[in-house]
Amino acid sequence: MENTNFLFEFLHLLAGIGIFLTGCDLMSSSLEAVCSDRLRELLAKVSNNKIVGVLIGTAATIAISSSSAMTVMTIGFVNANILSLKQAASIIFGGEIGTTLTGQLVALGMMGNNEVNLNFLFSSLAGFGVFITMFAKKDKVKLFGSVLTGIGLLFAGLDVMSGAMVGFSASPALKEVIARVNSSLLLILFGAVLTALIQSSSAMTSISISMVAVGLINISQGIYLTLGANVGTCLTGVLAGMKSDSVNAKRTSLLQLIFNIGGVVLVYLIDEIMGFASGRSLSFGILFERMFPGLPHTQLAMFHTIFNIASVIIVLPLTDRLVDLTKRMIKDESPKEKKERFYFVDSNILSTPSIAVEQIKHEIVHMANTAMQNFNIAMDMIKTLDFQRQEELDNNEAELNFLNKELVELIITLGQSHKLNKKDRRYLSSTYKTIADLERIGDYATNLSNYARNLGEDKFPETIINELENMRKMINRLYLLIIDSYRNDKRKITKQIKDLRDDILNLSNLMVKIYIKRLNENELTTVSGGEYLKICNDVRRISEHLINLIDTDYILNH
Repeated sequence: MENTNFLFEFLHLLAGIGIFLTGCDLMSSSLEAVCSDRLRELLAKVSNNKIVGVLIGTAATIAISSSSAMTVMTIGFVNANILSLKQAASIIFGGEIGTTLTGQLVALGMMGNNEVNLNFLFSSLAGFGVFITMFAKKDKVKLFGSVLTGIGLLFAGLDVMSGAMVGFSASPALKEVIARVNSSLLLILFGAVLTALIQSSSAMTSISISMVAVGLINISQGIYLTLGANVGTCLTGVLAGMKSDSVNAKRTSLLQLIFNIGGVVLVYLIDEIMGFASGRSLSFGILFERMFPGLPHTQLAMFHTIFNIASVIIVLPLTDRLVDLTKRMIKDESPKEKKERFYFVDSNILSTPSIAVEQIKHEIVHMANTAMQNFNIAMDMIKTLDFQRQEELDNNEAELNFLNKELVELIITLGQSHKLNKKDRRYLSSTYKTIADLERIGDYATNLSNYARNLGEDKFPETIINELENMRKMINRLYLLIIDSYRNDKRKITKQIKDLRDDILNLSNLMVKIYIKRLNENELTTVSGGEYLKICNDVRRISEHLINLIDTDYILNH
């Protein structure tokens, strides 16, 4: 092949890879948006049952069409303490099975002959998808069109890559050079490096299938390139683990690396033993050639699927030992001072926005609980003038300030994703005000603690303490009703909530009205009276900020 032709075919291959990866990304993001609610329900069912975890990991990976995204998401869940290390292990194992679907689709597209080319037919879905997206009015229909477009682009990219492979195979000199590359370890290394560069094991596997299909490489070479892809795909998980604060998140990425490398080493050793014992007349390549004669693309795709399933079957009973190994390799960190952090959100989860939205809701509920905890601590201070929990209140306030700043920035980043559906976007638009309201509740709680300190020895009489305790109970009842509504996406001001809010306002107004009377009757001094009025006003404002959490008018208008 002349240098000019070689350069042309190389650029041809790059174009195919670009189209293929674009199709994969579009299909993945669109599927994720379509399946977001079901994906949340699916992951919520993760239990300590290993088989269930594998099935969920497989189904979730198929749903979002990306094992790398699934791995990063799983590491995020571990970092956010949503999944245990054992649960994460079974999901990652399932993800390795789910990712083989792409290889099977690629092999299917290569079926047929010159008259009926399935790859060509599948590529035409891109056109149908574009028309659906352009003319559909409903969001779900548009997303369905995007899925079709992604599938079509995937096969169009595969067709371009296959064309480049045909061009390469026309060069006897190139084929001769490639034929000499029979070092299994070198092929594994090449597959791992190339996969790490393009960050897609699916693309690497598809390239290998195309090369085998046109005869540029033999099935054995394709097998080792595919094994290398299984190692290279771990890079995404390793990087995600390194960025995480959680020790268990780092262990999760290490677990995936050990699992994938262990499977590759096992297949390599078995293949070498078979070759040595049979005088090189038997290998995995030869076995799959006999199992699927005349179908080189199917041979490699089936090897990929069977290898991943077999690896999971072998390692699943050893999950506990594998987890223990990662714990010995990455030790627990020494206890440190409390540091503000997210409890349910991890930057890695942003790669799967539909799940990230749900976790942000959990983080906001945690923020609300922290704000209300400070309210109750402050009310206890007013009641007892005991300030032993001042450090706890200060730590909570620092956490609320952290969440107010960092959570908003995270939501802004998430809101830029094209993978979000309309419902999630509307929810995110409401979170800015919700977070601000919760931060203000925390500020009012700090004010209340300061009012308690200002009282000095001038403690409120029992009658006023009882009234404030009654007010506190009503605020807590209101909070429980509102947070239940918030968690369950009802977010409506029900009659029960409205009546309780009115009772709080009426009691607050009554306490303010009889303020002068209490001063005249010496129930309050000039100092305690001033703090008394501030407490009444701030407690009423806390109730108003709570109501804002389910202000449907605000949500609908934004």
